[in-house]
Amino acid sequence: MAKGKVCLAYSGGLDTSCILQYLLDEDYEVIAFMADVGQEEDFEAAKEKALKIGASKCYVEDLRREFIEELCYPAIACNAIYENVYLLGTSLARPVIARAQIAVAQKEGCFAVSHGCTGKGNDQVRFELAFYALQPTIQVIAPWRDPVFYNRFPGRNDLLDYASQKGIPVTSTKSKPWSMDENLAHCSYEAGILEDPNTSPPEDMWKLTVDPTKAPNEPEDFTLHFAKGLPVKLECKDGEKTDAVDLFLTANAIARRHGVGRLDIVENRFIGLKSRGCYETPGYTMLRAAHIDLEGLVMDREVRALRDQFLTFNYAKLLYNGLYFSPEREFLEESITASQRNVNGSVRCRAYKGMFYVLGRWSETEKLYDASESSMDEIGDFQPQDTTGFISVNAIRLKKYGKAKEERNESLVKHAV
Repeated sequence: MAKGKVCLAYSGGLDTSCILQYLLDEDYEVIAFMADVGQEEDFEAAKEKALKIGASKCYVEDLRREFIEELCYPAIACNAIYENVYLLGTSLARPVIARAQIAVAQKEGCFAVSHGCTGKGNDQVRFELAFYALQPTIQVIAPWRDPVFYNRFPGRNDLLDYASQKGIPVTSTKSKPWSMDENLAHCSYEAGILEDPNTSPPEDMWKLTVDPTKAPNEPEDFTLHFAKGLPVKLECKDGEKTDAVDLFLTANAIARRHGVGRLDIVENRFIGLKSRGCYETPGYTMLRAAHIDLEGLVMDREVRALRDQFLTFNYAKLLYNGLYFSPEREFLEESITASQRNVNGSVRCRAYKGMFYVLGRWSETEKLYDASESSMDEIGDFQPQDTTGFISVNAIRLKKYGKAKEERNESLVKHAV
């Protein structure tokens, strides 16, 4: 191919299948790259499809373990959440995908990498910032920012027509034109009819979770164990799961059959646009919620407050904005690790009709909670009269504030008369 070799992030879906054909039409040699981050995908069929379209090679890299251990678990450890609602499922997968894609591009001697991210979304930023951090000299071909490409294909229906013309089989249809992105942590849905924020998502859109109203009438109980803030064991009716991938898959299975983890929001994209997105984040939702609960038992109040104010917000923002391969991420993760040294213990949990409940929690090693001191039925080592001085000291400032406010009000009344 006259223009050189390009490594394309390929999913087998509408956009990247059309982009693969487009790059070939533009005289590039294309190496297709697929990342297995836990999506329910027939990778062999997708690989065969890429090769049939014309890719020289197609790599399928299993990234599930590093996705869980290097991205999902640290995010759980700091309770990362964007705009108080979004659990960052898409954002979390991008760093491991970008890193693996660059490795394939280097192995194959590609001068450029390419992706199918829209020119209005966050993922173009996430991928490209990662590419440039990992290989500063790499070139990026972003078709959805190329006027020739996006003027030729102004909408998804135009891509569908192009795919039909080129004989490219796709699962997206004109009756269901929304875009999906799936990984082990979640599945996202956007575009098409979902762009009207007042249009309810159709029930047949949700792929992972059962409708909560149709979930089993019996709750399902299980126990999660944490060490230094990270999930290390899940005990359920199917036995014990200690391997990170098995644990995550089992948490997903429980949450999915009980309809836990659905979300429908409007969020602020990094580039300044608002976007409506629907998400299913089943097992991750429960793991994070159990972790938060355990922290209430074992974590020092001031450490937790500082973590919440600084680490939780900034780590989520960093992930969302695509700044994973940055010095600030390394600093934040070291701080997260320090904050979690004493987060050791277990949480008894329940999934039922779309909801996650905590039934109890305990820790064998961390003893910040003292039932005797907290009890209303016994004095214990806590002396109630000590609280009098505590209240008096904290009231000094408030008394002065109240007095000054009273004097100002009297002055205003006097001047008004």
